[in-house]
This record gives sequence, C-alpha cells and structure tokens, in this order.
Amino acid sequence: MSRTIRSLILEFFYQHPKQDLEHGPVVDWVTEQHLKENTTPPRDIWRTVRHLHQEGILIKVNKGVYRYDPEQVTNRELFDFSEETKEAILQRDQYQCVVCGRGRKDGVELCVDHIKPKDKGGDNSIENGQTLCTEHNLLKKNYTQTEAGKRYFIKIYKQAVANNDIRMINFCKGIFDVYDTYKLNGHIKRPNGKE
Repeated sequence: MSRTIRSLILEFFYQHPKQDLEHGPVVDWVTEQHLKENTTPPRDIWRTVRHLHQEGILIKVNKGVYRYDPEQVTNRELFDFSEETKEAILQRDQYQCVVCGRGRKDGVELCVDHIKPKDKGGDNSIENGQTLCTEHNLLKKNYTQTEAGKRYFIKIYKQAVANNDIRMINFCKGIFDVYDTYKLNGHIKRPNGKE
C-alpha cells in the first residue's frame, strides 16, 4: 500500500527536526518517494504542508519555509472552541449561517468557524467565531474569504441573468469591479465578459 502525501511530508520533516525547510527540497523528496510507489505525480504537496501548520504540527518560519519541532508539538494545546463557546456563538448568530441565513430550522448542519485562523493569529474567543453552514464552511476552507465571496457573487450573478434581474446583474458587476480595482482574485474569471 502506498504512503499518503501527508505521511511522506511528515516523514521528511521528522528526519529533519528543528531545521528550517524550504519548499523545493520538501516537494522534491516527497515527489521522488511518491513516484516509487505510484505512476502519477503527487498533487497539492504544499497545501498539505500548510494544513499541517494549521493543525499545529509544523511551524511557519517564513513564506515557504516551515520547521518541525517535536517539543513544540508535544506541548501544544489543541486549538478548538470549547463547547460553551460554540454554544454562545451559535446563540449569538441565532443558529443560522452568517453567509446564507440557513440554519437548523431548514435542516442544515451548522459549524462554528474561526474568522481569523490560528496560523494568522486567531484565538478561541466568541468574537473570533462565526456560524457557517457546512457548504459555506467548506468554501471557506478551500478558498480564502475573498475567493469564496467572489465565487458566491458569480453564483448570484448567474441566477440574476437567468431571471433577467437587471438590478442584481448590475449590483454583481459593481462587486466584480471592486475586485478588479483592488486586484483581488484575478485568477477567478468574472462571468460577465471582463477579466
């Protein structure tokens, strides 16, 4: 049975404890080991490294540089909201997703999410929590908040076009213009013909 990308990354960092490791050597070694057991190249190696950092297993030293410190991992606290804090956040948000407004009354599963993640200095306070439905929680995990927002407005725009809702079409175009003005998420093509 072949080893997972995660297990290969961990193996490499375990072999080099307390060393600052750059992107290149990690990716090269993991790719080499993966290809010994698989015919296709590995995917998303660096995304997995970032996830290991978010879990508190790796330390981010600089952009593209991470370190494994066994002492830090042994002493780290698990980073999650307490049950009391989760309940307080759910109550504050009225048991509804702060993005779409759906909630328990709609049969939607809810998650309590960190607004600012641990790796960016976030904490477990009520103020740093928000209620999301599983769909919007997944979107946020897969994309930055601005990426998730742009994709959400693309969805609204397409619905507005289908309904010939000129007011909403123009509203969405205005939002896309703001993304363009501030050069945010240009890799996500806007649906109304502009880049």
